[in-house]
Amino acid sequence: MDSATLLARITDYASRPNPYPLYAELREAGPVVPQADGSYLIGTYHHIAALLHDPRMSADPRTRGEATHKPPFLRLDDPEHHRLRTLAMRPFGPPHSPGRVDGMRGEIDRIARELLEPFEAGRQIDIVDDFAYPLPVTVICRLLGVPHEDEPLFRAWSDAIVAAADVRPGEDTAEPDKAGDQARMEMGGYLLNLAEQRRGKPGEDMLSAFANEPDPALRLTDEELAETAVLLLIAGHETTVNLITNGALTLLRQPEQLDRLRREPELLPRAVEELLRYEPPVHMRERIPHADIDVAGTLVPAGASVVLVLASGNRDPMRFRDPDRFDPARPDNQHLGFGSGIHACYGGPLARIEAYAALGALLPHLGSARLVEDPPPYRQNAMLRGPRHLPIHL
Repeated sequence: MDSATLLARITDYASRPNPYPLYAELREAGPVVPQADGSYLIGTYHHIAALLHDPRMSADPRTRGEATHKPPFLRLDDPEHHRLRTLAMRPFGPPHSPGRVDGMRGEIDRIARELLEPFEAGRQIDIVDDFAYPLPVTVICRLLGVPHEDEPLFRAWSDAIVAAADVRPGEDTAEPDKAGDQARMEMGGYLLNLAEQRRGKPGEDMLSAFANEPDPALRLTDEELAETAVLLLIAGHETTVNLITNGALTLLRQPEQLDRLRREPELLPRAVEELLRYEPPVHMRERIPHADIDVAGTLVPAGASVVLVLASGNRDPMRFRDPDRFDPARPDNQHLGFGSGIHACYGGPLARIEAYAALGALLPHLGSARLVEDPPPYRQNAMLRGPRHLPIHL
């Protein structure tokens, strides 16, 4: 097949259940594979890792004049990225709030157990709707201070924003882009209004911390607060849903590894790292060179779309031994599941705790469970890849 059509084939919905043969084709075609739409695909581990750390590569869509409004810090470059990420981190993690995420372990375990209470033998349940979605949504609502009853509101907004961020070669993206911008504006307004209500009467949540920062030099503007809160709310549950669901699906497909984890639960933290490598929640990231750059002998022009296929790098045999095998005790597992470099996943520590709690709570139920359909129906999104539903019979 023509390697110039690889991105179109990878993003084709028909490839969603198993894109890994296409990733192998990508790695075979070379470190840099030019595409028919003018983009460049990169699927080898060491080249992806190098480019994620390369300051010549921009995350900002305005680099090629696409976006007019300032994006969230996930899509900004330093020094502005560093400033906003640092301010967003103050109420979330070390050094200013070292105990916040770790202190939620007990609560996350309790939420997982409560969600599993209705799971009983003889029933059919959907891992996504009944467990993998409500768990991180409940956690991020508690963390940010969003009323859980408003969750249906931001589910629709999240869907629109995530659809706009997907990689869709050759498609007219005007409609989803417009819907995404509208959803981002409405969701940002909603979260800013919640933060305003906390000014002068803070709770223990992150919106309160943002709204009541005493130092003017460390205070987010209203626009920055809205954008940051939208990013945290979406990123705080979308990827974790995939991580938990992909994990459950992997274990149901590999009963010998499921049995091993039930016998050796101390392996769970390493199993979560292996899932982040083997079936990562985020499959690709886009970067844009500030200037013409040479990548492994190929000249990539300034302003081009460079698609780093993280999930392909995670299966690169030049980096991982026997990469297509799920090994919950795999040593030396420096995967790209949370990216790398300055944009490495902000919420990684929370996602790990949630996945560990979720899979630990699920293990006793999965031993006698069977998949209702395999492959299950997948989400439309090629970048945030995971099942839309995962029906199992207990």
